[in-house]
Amino acid sequence: MRHHIEGVVDTLGHKHAREYIGGVLMLLIGIGAAVKGGSYSIGTLSRMGPGFFPVSLGVIVALIGAVLLVGARLAPPESPKEVPPPELRGWLCIVLGVIAFGIIGRYGGLIPATFAIVFISALGERENTIKNALALAVLMVVFCLVVFAWALKIQFPVFSWA
Repeated sequence: MRHHIEGVVDTLGHKHAREYIGGVLMLLIGIGAAVKGGSYSIGTLSRMGPGFFPVSLGVIVALIGAVLLVGARLAPPESPKEVPPPELRGWLCIVLGVIAFGIIGRYGGLIPATFAIVFISALGERENTIKNALALAVLMVVFCLVVFAWALKIQFPVFSWA
């Protein structure tokens, strides 16, 4: 993948190839969403139709893409710098945290699932300690209980022994 991006940089002849590629992708996705959303009834601000949100969001995403393209064009050239290796530990911990949330949430409930996803994902940060990850997980469990179980009354069991 890295060699492919370097090839695109050489092709574009510009150091801001990522911004160009990101801008083009956002512009195309935004235009696509606006065009597809326009096939539904858009309505008015007081009586929004089913196409109102996709068209609005598509236009906003397309505008952000255009801003990225202009910013990449106007940015001064970057000085060459060494590309750090990918953070596989972080990626692995985040993916494992999400998997753990799905499994534990189904069989254990909100509290153990929230604890698992936050604790495992926090261990992906190299400078984070187990003590810090534990404290963050406990705080997030309390936050999720207050927001989801108490305030929003989400139908997700707090504890389950299925």
